[in-house]
Parts: sequence; C-alpha cells; structure tokens
Amino acid sequence: MPKSTSELPESQVTPEPALEKRTRRQYTPDYKLRIIAEADACKHGELGAILRREKLYSNQLSAWRREYAERGVEGLGKSRPGPVASKTPEQRQNERLSKENDRLKRKLEIANDCLDLQKKALSMLDHLRNGNGA
Repeated sequence: MPKSTSELPESQVTPEPALEKRTRRQYTPDYKLRIIAEADACKHGELGAILRREKLYSNQLSAWRREYAERGVEGLGKSRPGPVASKTPEQRQNERLSKENDRLKRKLEIANDCLDLQKKALSMLDHLRNGNGA
C-alpha cells in the first residue's frame, strides 16, 4: 500500500544559483602583472605554492609572460577566447555572394538548355508536319 504524502520525508533539493552557471574567470592586466612579478621573484620550489594559492595553471602564467614580452601591458588586456578569425566579414560576404552568383549562373544555364530543347522539339514537329503535309 502506498504511503500517504504526510509520511514521505521532505527531501526537496534546492539549486544554488552560484553553482548553476559557470562563468569564465577574467583577470585584469594589473593582476596579471602582479602575479608575473611574484612568480619572477620567487625562489626554486615556491612557484607551485603561488599557483595553487591563486588557483592558476602554469600554462596561464606562461601565456601571460609571452603576451607581456610581445606586446607589453596592452598584451595582457582582455582577449577573446577561441582562434582568431581567418577571414574578415567582407571576405566572408564576398565568398557568400560568389557562391550565390555561381548557383544562379548554373540555374540560368539549365533554363537556357531547356529553352534550346523546346526550340529543337518545336522545329522537329514543324518539319514533320510540313514534310508529311506536302
């Protein structure tokens, strides 16, 4: 026999909004500079403790050092995730229009071929009608 609703335990799970959506961590250029300076000043074996304390990975620190060496403080600014687009919006639009142009040319060729076939068929019918009637 099923239990009544009053006998069932209340095990309702309430979601925590902080755990529902993960967000990408964002670091300011000042923070990155401070961590680079701390990492450069640390002695042998201390770098791991800094990375664990700040919850960073060694490849992040390497990338920040490389960006700082290549472009200075501006290199440490916000960068968009993912690969850099290989084509500009104008190039993508030109490519799209070129494909559409090719498609329309092919459609026009097919229509012209159909017209030529119709003309040939009409010519053959006229020839048969005039040849048999004479």
